[in-house]
Amino acid sequence: MRNYLLILCCLTTLTAYGQKQTNERAKWFTDSRYGMFIHWGIYSGAEGYWKGEKLRNDNDYAEWLFYRNQIGKEEYLTLLDRFDWDAIHPEEWVILAKQAGMKYITLTAKHHDGFALWDSNVGNYDVGKYTGHQRDIVKELAVACKKHGIRMGLYYSHWVDWEHPFGWNHEREISGISPEDYDKYWQEKVLPQIRELLTGYGEISILWFDMWIHHSETIVSKAQLLQLKSLIRELQPNCLVNSRLGLSVAEDPDVDFKTLGDNEFGRKKEDFPWQSPGTVAHSWGFHSGESSWRATSALLKSLIGNVSLNGNFMLNIGPRANGDVPYEIESRLREIGQWLEINGESIYGAGAFDLDNNLHDWGKITAKRIEDGTRLYLHVYNWPLSKQLPLSGITTRPTKIYLLADKQQQALSFTHNDAFTDIRLPVLQPDHYVSVLVVEYGQTPEIVDGLVAKTSNGGYSMNYANNLNEKILKTEKKNRSGTIPEHVAVKSPQTLKWRFYVESPGTKSIDVSYNFQGTPSAGKIVCKAAGAQLSHTIAPTGKTVGEPRQNWVIDRFLSHRLGEISFPQAGFYELEMEVSPAKNSEMYFQWVWLK
Repeated sequence: MRNYLLILCCLTTLTAYGQKQTNERAKWFTDSRYGMFIHWGIYSGAEGYWKGEKLRNDNDYAEWLFYRNQIGKEEYLTLLDRFDWDAIHPEEWVILAKQAGMKYITLTAKHHDGFALWDSNVGNYDVGKYTGHQRDIVKELAVACKKHGIRMGLYYSHWVDWEHPFGWNHEREISGISPEDYDKYWQEKVLPQIRELLTGYGEISILWFDMWIHHSETIVSKAQLLQLKSLIRELQPNCLVNSRLGLSVAEDPDVDFKTLGDNEFGRKKEDFPWQSPGTVAHSWGFHSGESSWRATSALLKSLIGNVSLNGNFMLNIGPRANGDVPYEIESRLREIGQWLEINGESIYGAGAFDLDNNLHDWGKITAKRIEDGTRLYLHVYNWPLSKQLPLSGITTRPTKIYLLADKQQQALSFTHNDAFTDIRLPVLQPDHYVSVLVVEYGQTPEIVDGLVAKTSNGGYSMNYANNLNEKILKTEKKNRSGTIPEHVAVKSPQTLKWRFYVESPGTKSIDVSYNFQGTPSAGKIVCKAAGAQLSHTIAPTGKTVGEPRQNWVIDRFLSHRLGEISFPQAGFYELEMEVSPAKNSEMYFQWVWLK
């Protein structure tokens, strides 16, 4: 049985870690993984309020104040009076990025309000004109980035511009604008300003555009976008362009990386470069009303999670009108920087491993090829109380395992059998946020695909998402604030199957969770494994109250003990579950628990 199942498991040899569809321009980007976003402009002087009124939108994007609160252009400019120009030193942002372990910076050179943060020769709506040509924030940042070895990128709002008479303003959904007039904005402002940015400030590593929908849904034509991209390639061929230009990576392979939505993080491994832009709280520009700050550990997990799927993370700061970075942001960036000083090897130049990213309940894996083999980095989010870390799915025996924080690289003890490695952890975890183990292999490790991993508390959690059979049933997402869990509706006989590895002989119990609102019937659940069979009659589970005192009555999901099955030896096994609801009835399956 053991050898038969091993063949079924289909050993897979990894071929590469990192994006296979990465062009030469973007290799530095996928090695860097972590960057800083800076939202700073006229809106920073308002701090989320205009004449005592908070921004007119619950999303609290302070940088949208001009549009949301219907402010006149001349009045909007009075916010510049609140800026303390003697206190504003962009080099301090660069130093913070360096201390945070960030490798590149992207500044909002021109946001939707149309105001340029450099001394532009295009029009008179720029920082140079309103500081007597004394300040050019783009230039000051460029000098500081070069001094400190940080790559500089620039955000440029090409689609939306609330200042130019022919720029896109969403009120034009009412009034409309002709393509000819919009092209005047494009030719008079967009192209000349991009030319300025790419010819007057040295190397620009990224031009980050912000059209969050496809060009087919906007006034912008594909021809205009190609004209803009052609200009960039002409002036700075190595400058990266993101998908929010309005062209997807699939539509135009010359687009260097995909940008996910605001605070949207990776869900699947990609072979092309991609990035999440994220905030520490919610607003991008400084908002004095912020109160919900993401924890350092949460931000770290966002970074690690993206890297484990071949993605980057660009974390935003929103300085005040005097240049200060809010303490809540600065302190978290420094804490992340301290973590990266010790654990950066697991992030910089690392990428996805070929096992399912969600396979292990204890955390995420990143991978890196080294001269004499491969290193896996196990990011342990939750240090197991058992002090045992189960690593499932890799058939190659490690040559060494140690803590990345241990400068002596003292080897940790472990056992390895077939597709299971059991690692003995020290009593104390080395890091309060996320601890990292290094697992070294003298070759490319081979994996077993499709296994259900052993959880950190010794069980196997089997559900519809990780079953081996073709997923023909529709998953019903959790609802009613999660009191109704994710499940699948089974209306006709179905067979689900899972594969797992048992590291030692023994007896394990099997529980099944489901919801059934019918009458007692002949409906059956039959579980088969290791040559044994357990049978269960589907029983009504009744109702429960999901939220007290809110007339919140929901169907109950209950766990049922089916019995025990003996596994006679270590090895690969399959659990097959046949669900046969009674005629004209429906059972809602949630999970199987084996331990």
